[in-house]
Amino acid sequence: MSDQQPRLWTRNFISISVSNFFLFMTFYFLLVTLPVYVLSDMDGKPAEAGLVTTVFLLSAIIIRPFAGKWMEKAGGAKILLFSLILFTGASALYLFTDTLAGLMVVRFIHGIGFGMATTATGGIVASIVPDARRGEGMGYFVLSSNLAMVLGPFLGLTAMQEWGMKTMLIMGLASSFIGLCAGLFVSVPREPGSSASSRVKGSFSFRELFEGKAIPIALTGAFFAIVYSSILSFVSIYADEAGLNSVSSYFFVVYAAVLLVSRPYTGKWFDLYSPNAIVYPAITLFAVGMLLLGSAHSALIFLAAAALIGLGWGTLFPSYQTIAIMAAPPKRRAMATATFLSIYDIGIGLGSFLIGMLAAKVSIGTIYFYSSIYVLAGIGVYYLLQGRKLQRGKQPEGVESM
Repeated sequence: MSDQQPRLWTRNFISISVSNFFLFMTFYFLLVTLPVYVLSDMDGKPAEAGLVTTVFLLSAIIIRPFAGKWMEKAGGAKILLFSLILFTGASALYLFTDTLAGLMVVRFIHGIGFGMATTATGGIVASIVPDARRGEGMGYFVLSSNLAMVLGPFLGLTAMQEWGMKTMLIMGLASSFIGLCAGLFVSVPREPGSSASSRVKGSFSFRELFEGKAIPIALTGAFFAIVYSSILSFVSIYADEAGLNSVSSYFFVVYAAVLLVSRPYTGKWFDLYSPNAIVYPAITLFAVGMLLLGSAHSALIFLAAAALIGLGWGTLFPSYQTIAIMAAPPKRRAMATATFLSIYDIGIGLGSFLIGMLAAKVSIGTIYFYSSIYVLAGIGVYYLLQGRKLQRGKQPEGVESM
């Protein structure tokens, strides 16, 4: 193997990462502001406020397997462009929607665009990142959505509070449009041996909507996503209960800062050694982070938990997505991405529902504390579903021996 590594930071990689960043910026703008908008401006009920997120995620989950199949037939570039146009168009429709029923329709359409676009970006990245740097490349790509997770809620809520909902919606439209513009600069290399004719041949089968080799690691990701959803949905409420409201807004800032510092190392270690060498320590760090979070009575412990969760879960998610992609044949990488994200999103949705029910009976701190045991049990789940397949000498397709 040559000492000189293949290039990672190409025009294609930068463009798709920028597009993904602004895609998720729009997502997080609306995730934190629309429920408030429904309650305050539309006189909606709490259940209806929750539906604006549920409808969006439901349509995204439904469309992803089809998007993966369409990418195999039409190519990634066409699906990416179509999905970004649809996503941007739906972003504009919010400005003309003043009824709850109309908002739900727009959310459903927007979710379709989001589901297709995230499937396309993930599949395209899988095809343009060099095999020898796949863990590193996927880590940096996922970091683009992690950064949006920090900036999006902060900017969205600030805009809504300072300038009103209409200004926030215009910001969301502008963010979508920038993502579309960045997507125009992406060109997708054709897989060896593929052609337009070969992509359209063959009869349709429901099984073709999923990549079977990606299901084990996708189920593992969904297992951990149940806990991660509790952080997304309830960490701010927990901070208020624990008297840590003054530092609650810094949780995801610390989370992202740790990701930025650790990403150059964790991605390279994934490529140099093996997925297992990264996954097992990351699960342990995630568990310790949840333990600290559940017992946090000071700002220092609260932010230390954020750092450990960022290092643990922030390393696990791109590692799992990379494993899903490497397990599939090159021509099925888009479908592997769709399968992984669909099952992962089911875990997020299920987790939000279950944690919400538990929070009505016990404190959120107690849920976080015992979640550390649940996460540790995930070591066994990962080993049984995926880890034992990745023992020495049994690395998934795409990982080179060093």
